[in-house]
Formats: sequence, structure tokens, C-alpha cells
Amino acid sequence: MISLKQINYALSVGKNLHFKKAADECFISASTLSNAISEMEKQLGFKIFERDNRRVIVTKLGEDFLEKAAAISVQVEDIKKISQLHGEPLSHKISIGMIPTISPFLIPAVLPRLNTDYPKLELQLVEAKSQELVNQIQNGEIDMGILALPYPVKDLRILKFWAEDFFWICRADDERSKTHKITAKELDLSELILLEEGNCLTEHILSACNVSHSHQHTFRVSNLNTLMQLVKGGMGTTLIPAMATAQLVDSDLTLTKAYLDEKSPHREIAVVVRETFVAMHEVDLLANVFSEELQKVLPNHHSK
Repeated sequence: MISLKQINYALSVGKNLHFKKAADECFISASTLSNAISEMEKQLGFKIFERDNRRVIVTKLGEDFLEKAAAISVQVEDIKKISQLHGEPLSHKISIGMIPTISPFLIPAVLPRLNTDYPKLELQLVEAKSQELVNQIQNGEIDMGILALPYPVKDLRILKFWAEDFFWICRADDERSKTHKITAKELDLSELILLEEGNCLTEHILSACNVSHSHQHTFRVSNLNTLMQLVKGGMGTTLIPAMATAQLVDSDLTLTKAYLDEKSPHREIAVVVRETFVAMHEVDLLANVFSEELQKVLPNHHSK
């Protein structure tokens, strides 16, 4: 009989495409993992993986097996959480993934409230790009994710809790620094610096401004702090979300901000979970905390 342990071993190999890395991830020796996979393949009557000393390839039947194995693994994790439904809310371990353009600004806003109201909550925070988080949620690697919308999340459930707009950032000695509002048509696109192509914040900014990638500087910047340093260094101007302005701009006398006066909201923030997630009432609780605490920090913005 195939065990859940063997299924998890196979999923780890499928993710890493490397037996040693999978073994390390499962805290077992490579030989133990290899033997477990071989025994399972023998019981199944087909190979899940083709492997030699150089690479691991998932077979066609292996792809079908891993898809069903992933679904089983997610359901088992959901079953384990059923007992939590009868205890105090948010009194156990919860894993939450956040994208880098949200986590540095949301976490400090909500952690004091969570620590006070739910002292038994054990948060496991993961920071990653949107697509990686979507995959991890679907595979049951994390319980939920905090994403910026619009973004394709396939068949996951979306619970919006915040909407916000963007602000244009320039140096304080810029002749345009006294303006409080600016439209997309008034932006000098030749000096606009954004995060690397494919970043969802960049996509949302371009959508809000109805412009393309073609006018951007060619910087491969992956975080907002580096972006702000480029602006401070006179390399151009940028746009950032409202929740980032307190940390990145308001306390810096060398920078100023102006509201992007385009159709609002410019992006929405949501908790994203699997449809089968058993503790939706706790997702609702977290979303309410996030919304209420952001409202305190940004009273002029939008709670969903």
C-alpha cells in the first residue's frame, strides 16, 4: 500500500527535480528517499521519474500521478485543520504568503493588533512573487496569500479587504515637487523608473496610467527600497502604492509625493485561499484585522 509519506517524497522530488535536494527537504537520506520512490513505482507498475546521475525527468504517467498526489496532500492538510475549528480562533499555526510590495508595509501595521488580540497565533510568513504564492497555495504549501489584484488566481477564492491608489515620487528639489496631484498625461515617461518587467506592481501602475513598458529606464530593480534610492540619486521619478508612502517618503525630506489623479482604485489587496480551506471564518477575521489596521494608517483610503 502506498503511504502518505511516499506521496510527499514524490511531490518533493517533483518540485526539486533533484533527489538530494528533495531528501534534504524531507529530512531523510538520499538513499532512503530513492528506495521509497522505487518501492512506490513498483507498487504502481510504472515509473514516476526517469533519472540518471545528471538529471531527473517526470514521466507522462508521473505527471498525472503528481497532480493527483498534490490534491491528496492538500486534502490531508485540510483534514488536519478540522480540529482547529473547535478551539479558540487564530490560536494555532497559520502560514501566510505576501508579495514584496505589500509585506514590508502591511506586517508592521497589523502585527501589534494580532499579538494583542490573538496571542496564541503562530504566524509563518513567506515572501515571494505572486505566481509562486498562487502555486504554493494550490499545492497546500501555505494556507493563504496576500496578493494585489487584478491578478489571475485560477480557481482560488478571493476575499478583498483593501483598495488603494498610487503616488508619484520625485526629489524635493524638482521644480514639480510642489504639485499635489498629477495625471498620467503629465508624467514624463522617459524618466519613469518602475520595478522589473513582470512585477505585478509594475503591471498595475502601467494599467492605471494606460502606458506601455517602452518608455521605462532599463533597470532590473526588484524592490521598492532600491527604487527610492535611484530616485534620490537623480535617476528619475517613480510611482508607489499609498501603503508604502509612510515608510519610504513621508519621513524623508529629500523626496515629495503627488497623488496620481487617475481612475481609482489603482490596485486592490486580497486574501487568497483554496476553495476547500476549512477555516474560512479565520480568513474573515484576518481580513477584518488587516482592513481595520490599514484604515488607521491610511484613513483616506479604501476598506473593502
